[in-house]
Amino acid sequence: MLRFSAVRLGHFLPSLLLLVGGLLAASLATLNEFFNSLFNVLPTLLLLLGGSFCMVYSRQRELFLLLTVYLGYFLLDSQTDYFRANGRVRDDAALIFHLCSLLLPLLYGLYAAWQERTQLIQDLIARAAVLFAVVGVAAALEQRYPTEVLTWLADIRWPALHGAWMSLVQLSYPLFALAALLLTVQYLRHPRPLHAAQLVGLLGLLWMLPKVFIEPQALNIMSSQVMLMIAVAVAHEAYQMAFRDELTGLPGRRALNEHLQRLGRNYVLAMADIDHFKKFNDIHGHDVGDQVLRLVAQQLGKISGGGKAYRYGGEEFTLVFPGKTIEQCLPHLEVVRAAVEAYHLQLRESAKRPHDDQQGRQKRGVKSAGSVAVTVSIGVAQRQAAQPNPEDVLKAADKALYEAKNAGRNKVMALGQARRGAVRVTAAPA
Repeated sequence: MLRFSAVRLGHFLPSLLLLVGGLLAASLATLNEFFNSLFNVLPTLLLLLGGSFCMVYSRQRELFLLLTVYLGYFLLDSQTDYFRANGRVRDDAALIFHLCSLLLPLLYGLYAAWQERTQLIQDLIARAAVLFAVVGVAAALEQRYPTEVLTWLADIRWPALHGAWMSLVQLSYPLFALAALLLTVQYLRHPRPLHAAQLVGLLGLLWMLPKVFIEPQALNIMSSQVMLMIAVAVAHEAYQMAFRDELTGLPGRRALNEHLQRLGRNYVLAMADIDHFKKFNDIHGHDVGDQVLRLVAQQLGKISGGGKAYRYGGEEFTLVFPGKTIEQCLPHLEVVRAAVEAYHLQLRESAKRPHDDQQGRQKRGVKSAGSVAVTVSIGVAQRQAAQPNPEDVLKAADKALYEAKNAGRNKVMALGQARRGAVRVTAAPA
């Protein structure tokens, strides 16, 4: 299922910045000695550091992407070094270049789309076997039948589709197009920073190959940038796993703890809890429970008034309002409480669900057997002398939450509000 709604510019931004930086650096006539030396060692350094990181954290797909890009870089770099030293290309330069132009998009697209499995050792062996088989067969053919292979690769099979701008063998362009289509579909189905980086990296390789013997640093720079895109995407996803809740998409407990340490002297914290959440799981199952969590998270994520929502754990959420007072925050909390209450989650009768996937897709959204009403209770507390640190304010907000529960649920209440006889704020913010 394609998930266009989950597409984010932030997934592409780091890779696009690296791509643009690589294009600008490669367009320079000369680089100073420092950058020239840096880009000569950077691909090897990225393979060692990035490869070690991938091995430690069992990121085998990214490891073989790095190996694929580095292998292409290594083979072509030996050719360009000879060309710069002798003023002419080696006898096998055309054949090596054409093979790299063909195998680089093939292996890159294959490994980028090859999903990782739970059997880590078997997966590692399978990926390594494919790499050795493809490279081994190509090397054997290059040694045994160099002239025949070169003629076959350079042959123009579709004259009507050939253009003067084509600097690579004609077969490489369909492979690049197929890999781009495959990676685009992969990203749309599972929008992730890594999938975005793989797609942008493929564009970088397509730009790099025709420039290998034309622009002196194009190979070193773009190979480094593509490998760096993959390494940055792995780090980006590691950050998301640590700081963002996968189910709801909200920042998680660790992100909340870091934010609490950076708050100033004045702030408000609110604890929100889904009413009767255990009943949803017991009656409708955990799938419906997950939908309820996502629904509430989506509404809380829209909080206005300078607030930010976090998933605290289970069915509890925390909202943080830096530099605010309770009086300023209550109307905004009331808005999200009412938004959750007004949204009815549509359900279908499980007995009438079609067993055939095609029938299910046809009937989905046409007929519903009922809906689930979801409400939340919210407790609010403000930093003051009696509760000077975030932990104390959170405890006070939690006490206010239980007061809201005891007062009938589906309420926004400050600590002690029920005892004071105050009424719930219902005015919407301007």
